[in-house]
Amino acid sequence: MILEERFKKELVSELAKTLGVSNLLAVPRPTKIVVNMGLGRAKETKGLLDESQADLARITGQQPNIRRARRDESGWNLRKGEPIGLAVTLRGRRMWDFLEKLVRAVLPRVRDFHGLGRASFDGHGNYSIGFDEHTCFPEIDPNEVSVLRGLEITIVTNAREDEGGYQLLKALGVPFREENS
Repeated sequence: MILEERFKKELVSELAKTLGVSNLLAVPRPTKIVVNMGLGRAKETKGLLDESQADLARITGQQPNIRRARRDESGWNLRKGEPIGLAVTLRGRRMWDFLEKLVRAVLPRVRDFHGLGRASFDGHGNYSIGFDEHTCFPEIDPNEVSVLRGLEITIVTNAREDEGGYQLLKALGVPFREENS
């Protein structure tokens, strides 16, 4: 059973009991996933922008948007309008497919992975995960990559606090490590 169907049929009622919510529509849900990739050396390395766009499109199944510098920054040798990153926002079916791939295929491939920590919640139930290398995604062949790039994934939920977001992601199968309090 795919993750979205399992969430609607089984997990919503379990989460309602866990969180003490009487209305099933008040149970937290994922609303979108944002995938960001920085392009620090795009100006010096020819073709890095195109290669990064292609890799991020393969990872997410959607064409990324180019993020440009809003103003000049002389300390960073950056001019207004230069590309500094890529971003993709996933919603609906693509969001659920990406989340399932993240939990089942990507996180188990990360070297020395012992679970995710709870410290990456933002106080509003949203969770961010950073990757040093984008080669842990099955769509990327490590032998064909010229430059290793990191990326950040933010899972945005409609939970109002971190505990609701944590319970939601835990129910969806996100592997959190047990932390001694």
